[in-house]
Amino acid sequence: MTAPASPSELPRVPPDHLPSEAFRERRPAYGVGSLADLLPSVCAHLGVPGTADVIGLREPLDGVDRIAVLLVDGMGAYQLPLMAPHAPVLAGLAAGGRTLTSGFPSTTPVSLVTLGTGTPPGAHGVLGFTVRTPSGAILNHIRWGDDPDPRDWQPVPSRLAVAAAAGVTVTTVTRPEFEGSGLTVSAYGRDGFRGAPDPDRLAGQMLAALSAGTGPALVYGYHPDLDRCGHEDGIDSPPWRAAAAGVDRLLDRLALGLPPGSAVLVTADHGQLNVPSGRRYDLGTDPALAAGLSAVAGEPRLRYLYPAAGARDDVLAAYREVLGADARVMTRDEAIDDGWFGPVPAGHRDRIGEVVVLCRDRAVLLASGWEPPAVGRLVAYHGSSTAAEMTIPLLLIVR
Repeated sequence: MTAPASPSELPRVPPDHLPSEAFRERRPAYGVGSLADLLPSVCAHLGVPGTADVIGLREPLDGVDRIAVLLVDGMGAYQLPLMAPHAPVLAGLAAGGRTLTSGFPSTTPVSLVTLGTGTPPGAHGVLGFTVRTPSGAILNHIRWGDDPDPRDWQPVPSRLAVAAAAGVTVTTVTRPEFEGSGLTVSAYGRDGFRGAPDPDRLAGQMLAALSAGTGPALVYGYHPDLDRCGHEDGIDSPPWRAAAAGVDRLLDRLALGLPPGSAVLVTADHGQLNVPSGRRYDLGTDPALAAGLSAVAGEPRLRYLYPAAGARDDVLAAYREVLGADARVMTRDEAIDDGWFGPVPAGHRDRIGEVVVLCRDRAVLLASGWEPPAVGRLVAYHGSSTAAEMTIPLLLIVR
């Protein structure tokens, strides 16, 4: 095991106080209680044809026809107890909340498109933080512009677009710089975009959209600060606690400003866990792990490996030997057949690495030389299959 830098060069890793159960495997609950089921259930409540309320929103949203969905990046269900002392409004909501699972991998671009399309990742094809394209390039879905064309890369219509076609007024509120990006278009479509550069304007734009006009409305909002502070400083660090308090102020403003007959559903894309320096493997500095690779993608908790021709079995053997119990090392076919992504059509299969490394416990697999050095200096990570990463809240504010 090799660290990307000496411990003194890494930020201090605070304790994240995760219980042992948080490290148990949590499989995606596609079709019964996953992020893919949220917008179809909302749309069913709003009367959109061809949708079903599989997560049971009819009773708690009785009398509501204007619904906002707020996604707080990085706010896993296992983070809520640590947020509670700094977020009393959130703590109150969590007392009556429930949980869903993210899709897999448990990472932002996969989850945003899973939410937006209402389908598992295999169907929509956004299958990792980074993946290899047919040209051999590595596509970072967060920095995705128009190459590849979103209409070709992601074939499933956004649920917001489907709702709009059925007469629902739809609005997307997120950071202005995300307008027109490949990820935004793939997840939410092109219509109804409103830029909000800070939490105050996010709340204001969401409330304005809920209050405008008559008839059914669907509003989506995105808040990124908690995830960023977790990555950079660690869960339960002072910056993370400040971000938790910021989430609470956002929720408080939304709750106080909701018009009658409306609701906000609060959820997340994934959780996080802190990773100490001693749990960081690095395929870029370990000859046994570097051998036989032609490309590397994914991220440190869920790594996609693309072996050179004829090298797959050697790569599998090397990773299983070196990582041992710290990872499940699978072939692409094993990962697909095991149902992690939902059904994967032939055109999407090659986006997944021929070898899939699913990290367990607190281990990460870094890739120095293949990805920016800053990735190895993060404190909290996500992307794998632990309950801490896969379990997300569903909280309701109803008026």
